[in-house]
Amino acid sequence: MMLRVLSYNMHRAIGVDRLFRPERIAKVINHHQADIVLLQEVDVGVPRSRNLDLAKEMAEAAGYPHLATGLNVKLFKGKYGNATLSKFPITRSRNINLTVGKRKARGCLHTTIEINNSIDFAQNVDVFNLHLGLSPQERVRQVGLLIHSTEFTSLAPDTPCLVGGDLNDWRTRLAPIFTDILNFECASNHSSGYHNPYLTYPSFSPTGGLDKIFYRGPMELIRRKRCWMGITRLASDHLPVIAEFELQAATEKRQQVEITGENIHFII
Repeated sequence: MMLRVLSYNMHRAIGVDRLFRPERIAKVINHHQADIVLLQEVDVGVPRSRNLDLAKEMAEAAGYPHLATGLNVKLFKGKYGNATLSKFPITRSRNINLTVGKRKARGCLHTTIEINNSIDFAQNVDVFNLHLGLSPQERVRQVGLLIHSTEFTSLAPDTPCLVGGDLNDWRTRLAPIFTDILNFECASNHSSGYHNPYLTYPSFSPTGGLDKIFYRGPMELIRRKRCWMGITRLASDHLPVIAEFELQAATEKRQQVEITGENIHFII
């Protein structure tokens, strides 16, 4: 089954022209028709964004029946953080605190999404939607908090898993943690590996590959790209990245071997 994923720092729907225009963000999301959308910098009840719940607004405008939010920063009025939109049911969600010391509050929204076509395909995909800090040392510690969280450590190595969002990783120092240590592959670069990332920031003339999608498990990368339509150069200060996968059904997994003491049990 094909699965399309989009990650987008929407900058609170305030464009590089400093205008609040949520319809521009909705238009970008609608254009790509992703199955799962990872959004960062999402306002909920903040005056600068007309006190709207931008997660709900984007979900309704782009036709996503399921959504989850992880709000990290508390303002004088309202909050903002990350949101995950899905065309498939979200069976569980939790916001993982990635705040380091007295630095700005950060988080990672974990969701389990039940992918199915209502006929013969069913598979759960675990999704981690994050927005990391501005200093290199802070980001490394935040990745450590993520990979030591119960949500991450409880995953089997062959569980379909996505990690995406705004990593703020200007020099691509975090990617090897995911690819070389945690056995992920990167879907937000021009070729295999992680050395040639899509440049996504600033949107009008990008020089930094800050927005990433990593994947692991029974998923084959089919297509990847960044979105650089005319409207995306204006709608936010980041460009979105998009990846399309072929997802293997749980019933099609390879035969596994479970070893318990001296006994070997074969599981189909």
